[in-house]
Amino acid sequence: MGTHLPSTEFDGTAEDDQREADAEAVMGQPPAEMVQLLGPDGKLGFDPVFTEYAEKLTPEALRGLYSDMAAIRRFDVEATALQRQGQLALWVPLTGQEAAQIGSGRASQPQDYIFPTYREHGVALTRNVDLAELLRQFRGVSNGGWNPQETNFHLYTLVLAAQTLHAVGYAMGIQRDQKLSAAEKPGQGQGKESAGKEAAVIAYFGDGASSEGDVHESMVFASSYNAPVVFFCQNNHWAISVPTNVQTRVPLSNRAKGYGFPGIRVDGNDVIAVHAVTEWALEHARQGKGPVLIEAFTYRVGAHTTADDPTKYRRSAEEDAWRAKDPLLRLEKYLRSEGLADDAFFAKVKSDGDELAAYVRRTTHDLETPDIRSAFANTYAEAHPLVAEELAWFEEYTAGFAGAEEPAGQAAKAGH
Repeated sequence: MGTHLPSTEFDGTAEDDQREADAEAVMGQPPAEMVQLLGPDGKLGFDPVFTEYAEKLTPEALRGLYSDMAAIRRFDVEATALQRQGQLALWVPLTGQEAAQIGSGRASQPQDYIFPTYREHGVALTRNVDLAELLRQFRGVSNGGWNPQETNFHLYTLVLAAQTLHAVGYAMGIQRDQKLSAAEKPGQGQGKESAGKEAAVIAYFGDGASSEGDVHESMVFASSYNAPVVFFCQNNHWAISVPTNVQTRVPLSNRAKGYGFPGIRVDGNDVIAVHAVTEWALEHARQGKGPVLIEAFTYRVGAHTTADDPTKYRRSAEEDAWRAKDPLLRLEKYLRSEGLADDAFFAKVKSDGDELAAYVRRTTHDLETPDIRSAFANTYAEAHPLVAEELAWFEEYTAGFAGAEEPAGQAAKAGH
């Protein structure tokens, strides 16, 4: 004899059905095709939902997107060179993913908060992070390099996928703060004074990180609490040496349906489409409609990091095929064909990129290594006896090397 549950156990099924229908409307059944507006040939296409958002981009904004992508690529080249010259301990290249990062970053608003992984240098640029300061972490002289409170761009997260949980928790906090504010000031929540001030969160992660339990848990919480968060997965096809088809048998965007919210796959090398899709998703989140998953279908042209050799696990023909889909080249074709930019503009972009590279190189060379004692001082907000004991041991240990080189120097003089 089966157990009969109270009918209240099934309350909310209509709401669940509606959320599933909403997800279906965006995703389609079978899954919708990848959103692309600007093709590799530089021609602009049409999308019934996202063309409306793309049309908001003025010629100046389009030129700005190109300038940003060119600047961050030049920065990436310079940072790689600095690592090869021993100025950085490690570098994480982004070449090939400029459109995914610049398009999504520029679609955000100042009040939105962003949680990056360790490769979102382009997003950092859109949030006014000093790129030279960004290199402090990769040189090993800082735990971060910038103040997240000034930019709403969180510090890099090296622990794979941990930032997705942080992002959902932050989004739930925003959600509660806004509800509290509305309760304290009834009638103002929908007024002109507060229009556009609602905030959302973006959590960046890669296709490899999508296999981490943290991503699953964060999406469960985000869906359960209708948190205002956009999950932005940069599917660059390789989790170091593991291809995407090992990570998943279906498009990653399809996973959103299992959690009850929309999932969209967008051409990650099409900066116009990325901008449009991200703008839509952030609006969706800010309006209290819940989370969205964006899968930016792109490619990591270079190595995973400067410690990696991609020739060991992928073919050059694959890289060549993706270079033909270059995000900068396709936008340049469009700007030129529409008469929105000329040779003078592109020459200025190159000159600005060289100036940025020179600034970054000069600033990196000038960075000073902090006193290691600061690590002991910054472990706890207040003095801690265990840390004091460890510092005393360190001082005693280093004192043992004092004058160690002096006898050798004296021996050299004696030899003369």
